[in-house]
Amino acid sequence: MNEPYAIEVSDLHRTYHTGKLEVHALRGVDLQVKTGRFVAVKGRSGSGKTTLLNCIGGLDQPTQGSVYVHGQNIFDLRERARTRWRREQVGFVFQSFGLLPTLSAYENVELILRMSGMGYKERRQTALKALGMVGLEKWVNHRPPEMSGGQQQRVAIARAIINSPQVILADEPTAELDSGTAREILTLFKEISRNEGITVLMVSHDGLVDEYVEQILTLKSGILSEAG
Repeated sequence: MNEPYAIEVSDLHRTYHTGKLEVHALRGVDLQVKTGRFVAVKGRSGSGKTTLLNCIGGLDQPTQGSVYVHGQNIFDLRERARTRWRREQVGFVFQSFGLLPTLSAYENVELILRMSGMGYKERRQTALKALGMVGLEKWVNHRPPEMSGGQQQRVAIARAIINSPQVILADEPTAELDSGTAREILTLFKEISRNEGITVLMVSHDGLVDEYVEQILTLKSGILSEAG
């Protein structure tokens, strides 16, 4: 379960119980993603994409199976250790951006470092560098309501990369964006993967994604297969 895989999922099942009803969100998923790759998992709504991402990120507990990230079985970790691992090693990017509207772009990004206890000078340098990487040098003092959807998603990406994570997990990050802006965001993910060596796993149903990723996987009714 070591390198070259950044993510290795084996026989992953996730079943939800609602009263007498069983919902099989994942049905024996096997997945291997090499370090530094940009990979997409595609599928219709309800196919299990977000459940898969949440299990890989340690946000949801699988019913059966294992998830290794850079050789670490994340469900061997106790809850507190898994929370710390998630904070330090994984960057999350969501469809809804997840920014605090009363804080500036800089403050939204810097807050992650403040929570980790980093000193002011290093915190400021690191936050400004991350915002520079996503092309927002001139927008550091703007709040989310003053920014476009694409700019807000760039802030979210800067926040995701601020701790130099091993893996970025992106859940429908272009769903709320027009096609031109979506292309900009996908290009940014591709550059981060290529230049920073960060593995990016994205779930999406956006057809534009096909042009940017290195591998496309399809999830249908909780079963994963490689696209032709």
